[in-house]
Amino acid sequence: MRALVTGGGGFLGRAIVERLLARGHAVTAVGRHDYPEVAALGATVRRADVTDRSAIEETLRGYDVVFHAAAKAGVWGPRADYFETNVTGTRNVVDACRAGGVAKLVFTSSPSVVFDGRDQVGASNDLPYPPSYESHYPATKAEAERLVLAANGPGLATIALRPHLIYGPRDPHLLPRVFGRARSGRLAIVGDGQNRVSVSYVENAAAAHVQAAEALAPLAACAGRAYFVNDAEPVLLWPWLNDLLRRLDIAPVTRRIPLGLARAGGGLMEAVWSVLHLPGEPPMTRFVAAQLASSHTYSLEPARRDFGFEPPVAAASALDTTVAWWGRS
Repeated sequence: MRALVTGGGGFLGRAIVERLLARGHAVTAVGRHDYPEVAALGATVRRADVTDRSAIEETLRGYDVVFHAAAKAGVWGPRADYFETNVTGTRNVVDACRAGGVAKLVFTSSPSVVFDGRDQVGASNDLPYPPSYESHYPATKAEAERLVLAANGPGLATIALRPHLIYGPRDPHLLPRVFGRARSGRLAIVGDGQNRVSVSYVENAAAAHVQAAEALAPLAACAGRAYFVNDAEPVLLWPWLNDLLRRLDIAPVTRRIPLGLARAGGGLMEAVWSVLHLPGEPPMTRFVAAQLASSHTYSLEPARRDFGFEPPVAAASALDTTVAWWGRS
């Protein structure tokens, strides 16, 4: 299988590249930089930005499958920046797949596209999109996911995967933020601290992408659908994070903030950052407060049924590997 991975130098993208190579596929990683460490793995590396339509059309020709993992993540910033990468970039990828004769497109989405601020427990992949969002990231990812699923048809089979809270070695997003805030005393338990969440070890998320691609075809059960792909069992978020902190000799989080207060403070900070055009992101936002306090767990049954997904790395092993890597960093 000739595979191309957008965002192939990123956290999840590189893991997808590694898994594809391990299974004997020919892989091209596409990104805005050269990524010599990815080239050293045996992948071809090409520079292209998904927002550059002509460059993407030229780059995506001649592949059997495209994994579109490139995205603008985060919880704060101008809507135009999120829209350009997540929506316009995805439209460019879809159009380039059609023009270049690509047979399969696997899109990396997010459970946040269906998050409405309330608990979601054991949710399946039939959750509706909410009428509004409190962050540009889920709003634009939802629009991109719709584009991908609507593109499914005889010439191009598509699927969207929704890994949740991806963690592991080399994580540049979730864990560095947690560790930094915990060390500075700026991390607090929001709500009652008993919320359960699904998490996704990076190798499990990568395995889901490759397995979905291998099963995907125009008439496959998984074609044109979105799936949650996470570790087999959810965790109690705050005890899980505190266990991770303790194992890395970082003081556990004990300070608590009621959800209502966190949301009110987040709304105020959003207003201040917007009016004063302050750099960086607010210490709290309404979206982050809701995410930190609510339960959001997702069923693997649809992914098991339709493309046989089973996380290859057990939770205990994933956490041990994560702790070992970050302990050396």
